[in-house]
Amino acid sequence: MTSISKTTIDFLKALKENNNRDWFTEHKTEFQQEQKKAKGFYNAVMEKLKQHDEIESVKIFRIYRDVRFSPDKTPYKPHFAGNFVRATNKLRGGYYLRIRPGESFLAGGFWEPNKEDLLRIRKEFEMDASEIREIISNPTFVTYFEKLEGDALKTAPRGFDKEHPNMDLIRMKQFIVTRKFTDDEVLAPNFLQEVNESYKAMRPYFNYMSDVLTTDLNGVSIL
Repeated sequence: MTSISKTTIDFLKALKENNNRDWFTEHKTEFQQEQKKAKGFYNAVMEKLKQHDEIESVKIFRIYRDVRFSPDKTPYKPHFAGNFVRATNKLRGGYYLRIRPGESFLAGGFWEPNKEDLLRIRKEFEMDASEIREIISNPTFVTYFEKLEGDALKTAPRGFDKEHPNMDLIRMKQFIVTRKFTDDEVLAPNFLQEVNESYKAMRPYFNYMSDVLTTDLNGVSIL
């Protein structure tokens, strides 16, 4: 599958309107057909990625929601989603893609860096943020993603000068880039190409972060 089928979008719309077990059971065969199509598209994305990056695997997430600790008790996710895992410890960051009517997007970056990685990133920004600023202000990056996103502290992390000129970056807790798509864009024949070109545009950012997270502050490899 090199494109997203309109029947996939229509099924997900119907699921959103009928998010209950009786309806899903009645339409289980239809779900399996659309899931197979979606998996085919995700595999096509992975093959494109492998042409310019080292990809270990694709993981497509289950449609069933874990409602144990959620106020939202609807049992199903009205979308298909998955991520593409980069190979080896030297290649950091991950690619994500969600297909959901009216709310489709792709993303990449670092959602929940562990405390060691987060401190290393902050120390890099404290020492010198010129390279990351150059990357995220590059016209290609801005065209695809606009800006670096993510949750941030309201003030300086402990041990950092709150007046530091790079505090806007230092106080971040996540480092994510995203690109949203309309349903028409998702259904367009060139959607696979647009996804792939978006992932290509992430590479300077991924290359930089991979270098930061695999070296110490002197640039010596820690692997």
